[in-house]
Amino acid sequence: MTEFEDHMTLNPPTKLVFLLSLVIAIVAIVAAFNVLPFLPVPAMWIMAIAYVLLAAGCVFKGM
Repeated sequence: MTEFEDHMTLNPPTKLVFLLSLVIAIVAIVAAFNVLPFLPVPAMWIMAIAYVLLAAGCVFKGM
């Protein structure tokens, strides 16, 4: 193993983090079609939150 591989390990996200990011992503897709007009945040930012949550679940162990 190289020095980089020793320090950077990815872990699978927990089921809770995966399902939470999936639900947030689905809300973003629905918001993109203006089905939820009461959301003050653009759909792109909702999808970005879902992606950051999923990425954090892969980077941090036990999350």
